[in-house]
Amino acid sequence: MSGAEKDTKDVEMEEAKDSESKESPPEKDKDLLTFEDAREALKLVEKGVTHKEAWYISRGVRSIQTIRKRQNDAVLRRLIIAYFPAVSTAKDDILQFLEEPMDMEQDGEVRPRSSKPKSQTIPELEVYLYLLVLLLLLDHGKKEQAMKCSNLIMEKLIKENRRTLDQLAARCYYYHARVYQLNGQFSTVRSFFHLRLRTATLRHDEEGQAVLINLLLWNYLEHNLYDQADKLVSKSTFPQNANNNEWARHLFYLGRIRAIQLDYSESHRHLIQAIRKAPQSGAIGFKQTAHKFAVVVQLLLGEIPDKAMFRDPTLKKPLLPYFRLTQAVRSGDLVHFNEVLTLYRQKFIAEKTFTLIIRLRHNVIKTGIRMISLSYSRISLADIAAKLQLDSPQDAEYIIAKAIRDGVIEASLDHEEGYMQSKENIDIYSTKEPQEAFHHRITFCLDIHNQSVKAMRYPPKSYNKDMVSAEERREREQQDIELAKEMADEDEEDFP
Repeated sequence: MSGAEKDTKDVEMEEAKDSESKESPPEKDKDLLTFEDAREALKLVEKGVTHKEAWYISRGVRSIQTIRKRQNDAVLRRLIIAYFPAVSTAKDDILQFLEEPMDMEQDGEVRPRSSKPKSQTIPELEVYLYLLVLLLLLDHGKKEQAMKCSNLIMEKLIKENRRTLDQLAARCYYYHARVYQLNGQFSTVRSFFHLRLRTATLRHDEEGQAVLINLLLWNYLEHNLYDQADKLVSKSTFPQNANNNEWARHLFYLGRIRAIQLDYSESHRHLIQAIRKAPQSGAIGFKQTAHKFAVVVQLLLGEIPDKAMFRDPTLKKPLLPYFRLTQAVRSGDLVHFNEVLTLYRQKFIAEKTFTLIIRLRHNVIKTGIRMISLSYSRISLADIAAKLQLDSPQDAEYIIAKAIRDGVIEASLDHEEGYMQSKENIDIYSTKEPQEAFHHRITFCLDIHNQSVKAMRYPPKSYNKDMVSAEERREREQQDIELAKEMADEDEEDFP
């Protein structure tokens, strides 16, 4: 290769490198981007407080989950130094939870040029920054420090009586409960939440009421206090304007309470509504738990769940024990049912479905009796006891008598001869069962329609497109798009 050709190639390589460097400018520091995003969220909160506009505060609060994914001690330290006064007790209290930087920098070097220390920080910004620190401690597994930080937040919320704090307070209540649950002291905050619920009700704080009612129900169910949970539901009114996530939680808790109270129809309705109201793209753990209870309750109703549900990629593995349980109930095989119960006993106990699953034994026996009555026109009680793995023919007689009385089977018993005589199959269309099934479907569709109408949102009457400029309209549309993205991110992580 000649020297001229080498020079030409070197020039081409240098030009290619220059073009690449021009096309891909150096990325900003990730910490700096996180810091700027947090400042934008804090500006929205401050703007909402200044203009008494809850919409801006809501946008700022929804940004918490996005910031949480990228924040660290350095970013939070810079935020605190930028927004708290130079001499502040609250600043010292919050900085104690953050790790000291390796290279101690002066305040002027850490703080951006456009930011100056505040002479006074409004309570909303203080609580916002405290909440970010609390989430960082939770993500790093520092449970004891998280409890101290959460207690400081609660002290600040108790002192303040500002409606602009309501949305932030609702978030803080949830993570306060989460911290105490992780530390094994969940029952100790019950009385505190009762006091805050009374205060939120008197102040007409609907978002706080929804969160606090759900936290109390969660607390009661965690300790198997179903009677107290039922009393709370009967004595309190859940806000109709609560967001979908809180409604999903509330319906799930109602479904569990009604299942324990043997009201399986209401329980199944609440659980299905909870699954439908849960975020479609996120909250996988919540939907898995709700489906587990829904399967058991549906089996207790005498119905068999749709097999397609067990094939869903996100549900297939968690619902495997419940799929085997469904197979045992469907076949009426008591031996198979006992095997599944023994194999997955600890799992069912941990998931709090064991109490309901024990009740399925009667359904398995009923299914077995129904299959026997369809297969045999006449069969002895001893043979029935052997097929159903019962202790004696007398037990079989009692169970069959109850099944006949409940309308499970059409048959007659001969006590003297010791056999069961099945009757001829009756045409189901001559009964009221098709009409009842049709009525049930119509009611279900009407309920979905009513809930959809209630969930629709309309612009305020004061919003007149003719009076709004094109620039303002474009800005509002852009804000709506950003809000939708933030809501999607929040939905994914709002069910930890």
